[in-house]
Amino acid sequence: MNAPSSDTFTLGLVQMRCDPSPAVNLDKAVGAIHKAAAAGAQIICLPELFRSAYFCQRQDPALFDLAEPIPGPSTERLGRAAKEAGVVVVGSLFERRAPGLYHNTAVVFDADGALLGIYRKMHIPDDPLYFEKYYFTPGDVGFRAFDTRFGRIGVLVCWDQWFPEAARLTALHGAEVLLYPTAIGWHPREKEQFGESQREAWTLIQRAHAVANGVFVAAVNRVGHELGGGPEDGGLEFWGSSFVSDPFGVVLGQAAVDGPELVIAPCDRRRLEDVRRNWPFLRDRRIDAYGDLTKRMIG
Repeated sequence: MNAPSSDTFTLGLVQMRCDPSPAVNLDKAVGAIHKAAAAGAQIICLPELFRSAYFCQRQDPALFDLAEPIPGPSTERLGRAAKEAGVVVVGSLFERRAPGLYHNTAVVFDADGALLGIYRKMHIPDDPLYFEKYYFTPGDVGFRAFDTRFGRIGVLVCWDQWFPEAARLTALHGAEVLLYPTAIGWHPREKEQFGESQREAWTLIQRAHAVANGVFVAAVNRVGHELGGGPEDGGLEFWGSSFVSDPFGVVLGQAAVDGPELVIAPCDRRRLEDVRRNWPFLRDRRIDAYGDLTKRMIG
């Protein structure tokens, strides 16, 4: 593990409204990377599957044409942007691994443009308008952390953010921050009754990961209303709200629910050290007693 060169690192979250055109979205993302870097960001994260509208709202075999290999055209462009701006970039792509084998994959570039590695989304949802099991094979590279110029980062993707096991295992790899590229929103028919409680639960679970593991956490969402499943389904209204939490759950910055935005958040490693010294959860873990976690249910 590389020793940090500074007491601080600065996160940049790119909250995007995604266009139907992959080329337009890639241009937007690259522009936002440079803008975030100019604002002081050193580690920049894009939303989940940012290159297109959220296509998982329907099951359509033609939509597999959106997938691309890794390395491929988008990784080449993102790597070049990382090098030009001198920043770490995390992007989320629809990976074509082989004919009939596809993943929801995050790519990590260091500040010199080198592709450090990938993380394939482990937890795949299957819910109304989130038909991801149709498109994605569950990840097989495990939970990982990456040494970058500005710090050691862990990357998980959207539905992963509801699972404490994923956060814990990534933190145990030494991640100082957990980055979650995300695409989550409301079914418009449910928003009035359940909307605020759903969004609060989403924020709460991730702040809890920060506290339980003594790490920074960043969730990076898209924004806007997308009719990917057809007008009769009502589409999804992505709720934005991209945010950064410190290691004790304090929100350091959060975007609005209704528009593109950059969140720039300085993070102090001394805060991480202080929280872990005073709330030593890692010290007190009973690693001899957790074997049943590998079971679906007990009894």
